Amino acid sequence: MLSQAHEVFLEVARQLSFTKAGQTLFLSQSAVSKRVRALEEHYKTGLFERLGNSVQLTPAGGLLYQKLLLARQLQHELHLEFAALSPAFSPPLDMVIGASTTISLYVIPPVLSAYLGQFPNTRLTLKNRNSENILRALLEHEIDLGIIEGIHRVSNVTYTPLLTDEVVAVCSGRNPLLRQPLLAADLLRTPVALRETGSGTLAVLEEALAAKGIRLADLPVKVRLGGTEALKNFVRVDTCLAFLPRQAVTKELAAGELIEVPILDLSLVRHFEFVQRKGTENNQPYKTFVQFARRYYS
Repeated sequence: MLSQAHEVFLEVARQLSFTKAGQTLFLSQSAVSKRVRALEEHYKTGLFERLGNSVQLTPAGGLLYQKLLLARQLQHELHLEFAALSPAFSPPLDMVIGASTTISLYVIPPVLSAYLGQFPNTRLTLKNRNSENILRALLEHEIDLGIIEGIHRVSNVTYTPLLTDEVVAVCSGRNPLLRQPLLAADLLRTPVALRETGSGTLAVLEEALAAKGIRLADLPVKVRLGGTEALKNFVRVDTCLAFLPRQAVTKELAAGELIEVPILDLSLVRHFEFVQRKGTENNQPYKTFVQFARRYYS
């Protein structure tokens, strides 16, 4: 078992912040610093270089971090093998996952329920932000696994497919003006409500419109709203058009609260993908979770 001091060191090294590590571990900053100092005294060398409000790993700290990641993975594999031999053996395990809004609300909850049913001692935290902010949290080491949609790729991140979804144009069921099919060019004269900048849904729409020579700035945007539910609730009582994930409006379409408005020459398909920093793809337990989720949706 890794010592508590080593677990604290791993969290500080992951986030490169004593404050953020303390918040994640529910420890005061002084308690975090005390445990790191104890390790530095044990190894007779500095593990972090403190630069004002930020910290960086020293060469010794980088070496320890890499070795402890390997040790944690071996520990997780050992726990899985012992649990197979002895069902009574089930040590607690912490996981933090980030997911974009649509995924958090409509895609990942049944996966989490099934996963926790199979691994009941997992203490899992799900962070819900838009795709851009989930990617930022991953690159800033706030999380080690994210699930995002329709966003531009970056070179130091690996992308693993989860499933494909469709974005549809909808209007209120009480709106008689938008029940006929449209063309992309018609959107230049149609009031629309859109998601906020950084949304994966918005990124998919922007890319599809660009292929038709239309910019988002050219649309008569009535309002921008943060979050799928806020946008859905707005368009239910307004007369504008909105673009929402099909999974988010299945019930409303079936009940007639929202009406799908076909846009004949616009295809809005997006892909939900796991994102991990390159080199961390085999880190447990996240590797196990990715495999589980992909099997769930296969």
